[in-house]
Amino acid sequence: MKTKRISFLMLAILVLFTGVASAQDAILNMIAGKVVQRYQQATCEQLWQKKGQPKSPEEQEAIQKLRANPRLREEFINRIAAPIANKMFECGMIP
Repeated sequence: MKTKRISFLMLAILVLFTGVASAQDAILNMIAGKVVQRYQQATCEQLWQKKGQPKSPEEQEAIQKLRANPRLREEFINRIAAPIANKMFECGMIP
């Protein structure tokens, strides 16, 4: 009986953790998609103008969360790196 309770508890924790991880992935997908879309839709002139401007409070909060969570940061960068680097290359922002 005790073994069944422990097994059930472990299963419940696993399901809860998986649900939280899935929710985090969904949020990460949404944010990464918005960032990529913003770069893809912007003109080179708009990107150059925005380069030196201060970040919005929402952007600052997102950056803090990425700094605090290395796994989340790695996933985020993996999702946005290629599209953003290509746009920056097209605009002459990187060699």
